[in-house]
Amino acid sequence: MVDDELLYFALTKDVFFCAADSRSVPPRRYNAAMASPAKGRRRAERRLTEQRNAASKNLDRMTAMEIVRLMSREDRKVTLAVAREIPAIARAVDAIASRIRNGGRLFYVGAGSSGRMGVLDAAECKPTFGVSPKLVQGLVAGGRRAVTGSVEGAEDSVRNAERDLRERKLARNDVVVGISASGTTPYVLGAIRFARKRGAATVAITSDRRMPLARLAKIVIAPEVGPEVVTGSTRLKAGTAQKMVLNMLSTATMARLGHVYENLMIDMKLMNEKLADRGLRILAEASGKNLSAAEHALRAAGHNMRVALVMLKRKVRTREAKRLLARAGGNLRKALGE
Repeated sequence: MVDDELLYFALTKDVFFCAADSRSVPPRRYNAAMASPAKGRRRAERRLTEQRNAASKNLDRMTAMEIVRLMSREDRKVTLAVAREIPAIARAVDAIASRIRNGGRLFYVGAGSSGRMGVLDAAECKPTFGVSPKLVQGLVAGGRRAVTGSVEGAEDSVRNAERDLRERKLARNDVVVGISASGTTPYVLGAIRFARKRGAATVAITSDRRMPLARLAKIVIAPEVGPEVVTGSTRLKAGTAQKMVLNMLSTATMARLGHVYENLMIDMKLMNEKLADRGLRILAEASGKNLSAAEHALRAAGHNMRVALVMLKRKVRTREAKRLLARAGGNLRKALGE
């Protein structure tokens, strides 16, 4: 059981993430565990994420059209920066899929907007791919308030990150993805160091490969997008790059694990009317049958799209479809004889 300093709560009915409660945030006064103000200023001067963008120096004098055109031009750099990291992203996908096949889990760890990106991607995995909410989890510094607002000082605690992962019983088969645009966030660095001690796989997503996070993680994904339109506001290009990378990590991993059929969400959860209708259309498309046949099979399969697809394509009853899936170890292609 977790102690009362850890907070578990749902983003949806049963999609969870773990976060340090804001009560555990260190006091705001300076202590020896924090960088001195002078060191902090020197470090900020070296960070790519803190440099000024020459194109936006007159941002406050620009018209709305000029601002959005400038932002659009800057955002084009994100796709190119992410594309340069494709080999590293693919290595991370292989590592994550391998660990999950052996009983591991995926943890995203971040603070501020980086942490929120991880929480968002984790929350989407269950409804999209039908996996347990425990399989992909987001850890964010600062607790409940950090999801929708700022919790001062939360990201400065190395110990909170270690404690959060310890409480989740981090193991060798797990993967920890540290997300930090600057590459210097203590909460994230603490999580990666602890993961290394436990023998877990470590991945860094950062916008500055010269910083400590890139030196700590085994796999480094560093789309360097350049200075932001608003200096230091890494929710902009850096945040967009993070979202793109996380989309790739989770989607490619789940595809490798068999949670899609062709490019269809065969394991999606039919949690409302819109999704039930989408699921029916997916089943009809995947099987080549009409909507009426798909609906009949889906009802007979207890609304399990995977079972229903085997029923339709192999022309068998529910019991036999389940037997074929069990014999194939859950591998849908093998159960379908494809």
